[in-house]
Amino acid sequence: MSSLNYDIKDKLKRLTAFEKIIAINIAVYFIGWFVFQTQGIERSDSLKWLALPKDFSEYIFKPWSILTYGFAHIDFWHLFFNVFVLYFVGRTFTNLFSVKLTLNVYFLGILFGGLSYMLVYTLFSNNILNNAGDLVGASAGVRTALIFLCAYMPHKEMRLVSFNIKLMYFGFVFVALDILGLFGDNSGGYVAHLGGDLLGYFYAIQLRKGIDIGKGFERFMDSISSFFSNAKRSNLKTVHKSKKKSYAGHTKQEFGEFNKQKQIDIILDKISKSGYESLSKEEKAFLFRAGKK
Repeated sequence: MSSLNYDIKDKLKRLTAFEKIIAINIAVYFIGWFVFQTQGIERSDSLKWLALPKDFSEYIFKPWSILTYGFAHIDFWHLFFNVFVLYFVGRTFTNLFSVKLTLNVYFLGILFGGLSYMLVYTLFSNNILNNAGDLVGASAGVRTALIFLCAYMPHKEMRLVSFNIKLMYFGFVFVALDILGLFGDNSGGYVAHLGGDLLGYFYAIQLRKGIDIGKGFERFMDSISSFFSNAKRSNLKTVHKSKKKSYAGHTKQEFGEFNKQKQIDIILDKISKSGYESLSKEEKAFLFRAGKK
């Protein structure tokens, strides 16, 4: 296996939870675009199998859609804005919270936003969501993560152009925009936003008290994950055991080749930044030996 393949795998493993979610959202967007281009289906219907219906009577035939709608985007700018916000929010989450808590906040936001959407339609079907269609987009999860940070550390300042602004004021602006959005053409989407806003605020306030309200959801997801992993292991049969020692899932030779290439990359990067003379004697000798092979 080439060093490039190892490097790609290494970078994929280093992606944060939100960066992986971003990658999936982008991939699903292009799948929808491809279906639209090749199957003669309207763009608005190209991801209909993932979209969340507003009516509970329709939802029971698409139970997966309470999560999958959060990965479906039809409009490019809708996708772009969600990805843009999620990327910067994700950097803070990575520094402060575990991967499991990060996923709890995001996916509970998706769930709560979707449930809010269907509940409001059920209660006010002749008013707010009368003309709304199926729900798509990651906005509920993105809003949950954003408001969670604004409520968890409200006095932390963020640089905005030439001045600093506290996160709590930033959160107030987004919530106000979501409330105003209820009176626009995309009222259904803003109902889901507000569901995410509410959950993000409540989750953060409880976590500041030492209570993680996502633990139940985390245990549920862990049980599903362990069920499938156990099923997979039970179907595997050992044919023979390799006598070769494994290093991080690779042979000794493959592992050594990967480490050697990584060291060369580090040295070359050092040369590009500080020049050849900045190398130590050992680094020069290593580069010389590698160049002869």
